[in-house]
Amino acid sequence: MTLRNERVRKELMRDISEILRKEIRGLEGVVSIVDVEVSHDNSFAKVIYSVLGSEEQIEKTKAVIEKSTPKIRYNVGKVLRLRLTPELRFVYTNGLEESSRVVDLINKISRGEIK
Repeated sequence: MTLRNERVRKELMRDISEILRKEIRGLEGVVSIVDVEVSHDNSFAKVIYSVLGSEEQIEKTKAVIEKSTPKIRYNVGKVLRLRLTPELRFVYTNGLEESSRVVDLINKISRGEIK
């Protein structure tokens, strides 16, 4: 990955997080951009995100993000100074949920609730 790709990746993570927080309505739970994988020519970006919440909140948020992808891409194009705005594909991962469960288990073990 080139230095330019890394800069675009970091900027996309920051910008998409801001856009989700400020512009997109109907998101439930805590949405976190885990990573962004950018193609070598910056024409495509795979946005890996996670949602911390109930199963219903996760499903609703996934649907809202799917429906809002064109709006998110448009807003990214306004703030990101590139000749071509990358095509965005959102991919859900349950990473936050898994790490939250691991932290809970560690806390229970340290309190002596689990042996």
